[in-house]
Amino acid sequence: MACRLYALPLLALALLAGCAGESYDTDFPTGLRTRLTRDGSGIATRLVPASYRSGNAELAKLPTYQVGSADPFPMDLRSYDLRKLDLSSKLADLRHADFDSKTRWPRHLPSGFDPDEIMESAKSPGLGVRALHGQGITGKGVGIAIIDQGLLVNHVEYRRRLKLYEEIHCLDQAAAMHGAAVASLAVGRTVGVAPGADLYYIAVSNRKQKLSAADRDKGQRGWLDSVCYAKAIDRLLEINRRLPKDRKIRVISVSSGWPPDISGYQEAEAAVARAKREGVFVLSVCLLQDYGLYYHALGRDPARDPDLPASYTACSWRKNYLDLTRTPALLAPTDSRTTASPTGPNDYVFYREGGLSWTTPYLAGVYALVCQVKPDITPEQFWAKALATGDVIDVVDQPFSDPQGLLAKRVTQEVDASVRDIRRRAGAASPDQEFARAYTARTGLARDRMAEAQYRAWLTELTAARTIGDGKKHKLGKIINPARLIKGL
Repeated sequence: MACRLYALPLLALALLAGCAGESYDTDFPTGLRTRLTRDGSGIATRLVPASYRSGNAELAKLPTYQVGSADPFPMDLRSYDLRKLDLSSKLADLRHADFDSKTRWPRHLPSGFDPDEIMESAKSPGLGVRALHGQGITGKGVGIAIIDQGLLVNHVEYRRRLKLYEEIHCLDQAAAMHGAAVASLAVGRTVGVAPGADLYYIAVSNRKQKLSAADRDKGQRGWLDSVCYAKAIDRLLEINRRLPKDRKIRVISVSSGWPPDISGYQEAEAAVARAKREGVFVLSVCLLQDYGLYYHALGRDPARDPDLPASYTACSWRKNYLDLTRTPALLAPTDSRTTASPTGPNDYVFYREGGLSWTTPYLAGVYALVCQVKPDITPEQFWAKALATGDVIDVVDQPFSDPQGLLAKRVTQEVDASVRDIRRRAGAASPDQEFARAYTARTGLARDRMAEAQYRAWLTELTAARTIGDGKKHKLGKIINPARLIKGL
């Protein structure tokens, strides 16, 4: 998906207790497996590193960057051998490239593109976080849990912080790019927001073992099952009860979610409720439905200083402005970040475009910093203070170029999907009231009835402004300001 919000391939089964002295290993015909530690600590299993290209495959031609591409890696140069290419005139495309430690570059590159410099600069979490580290505010004594894809457990960025690695119904045979990225963004020693925090990690795959006829009718969504999130959350709560009071898990970061139309939604929601009762913040892309809190991602040109709020703009896949949303979003960096790479314990990867998947562990890391300073803080108090102390900057929207109409097509598809959903909810009754309710929910402006044509016109204008841009002046905020947030506690 263009927003880099990757749907994890998960499956849910009953949680199995570990055997004495070894991890419990149950394999299924589909490749799903559960591996737990005996006592909730240590490493249950180790995955082999990922391999993107066999022997640094040569790239015959540099791809052309295309705005609106459905490919999550529209300029994927990871682990390619580019030494035979003439890239001297390709600056515009290279400015959107993803690359890693194994990418091999030609001797001559266009002025303005230095991959080593970009990689190193983008390791910084930005927004003054490293200055807080210098003051000893690193998340020390705070536990961060992550539920995501298979992890390369021995990466130098987080291996000393990793207290637990288990798998619950996991398909991954090799370490996944997503796992290494989110772990390092949260607790990485040079990349992470909270490099002193303890890391507890459960790898999952939200994949059903068997499909019913009804599941097949749903297509790809029919395969998804969110029960595994519930199992993983419950496992982490079980482990947390054994931890000392001064080393508790305070936040669970999940760069995915469980929408109501996916199997396992009720189980996942019930697990979140249990976590709330035990003082654990479940920070997922379902935050709005679970806590009434809203967050979004920030874009940044890699040449801009990551510590300055003025360096940021709307993210590469979805424009979000304070004056276009009824509920203020808490904004955090996502574009132009370097993370741990799953290809080796000392490897790194630069992602030019990110999404909520990267914003989620970032905010979990900030929450860990805050918990170190104010251990009795609640998620709601944290969020309110983060919004109150956040930065708001004025920006002039720069519309994305859309010569092939891909973004315009996406706008039409999104509006059509919204109309279909409202008509489905309305059933045989007149949908005018449902259109009005949807409009009121998004704008706060009360209406009793709204014709479909009016709703389409309004939603098309709003969606186009957020997807393509309108060239108008807007307010970008609230950008999280970790130093001001902590000072205001």
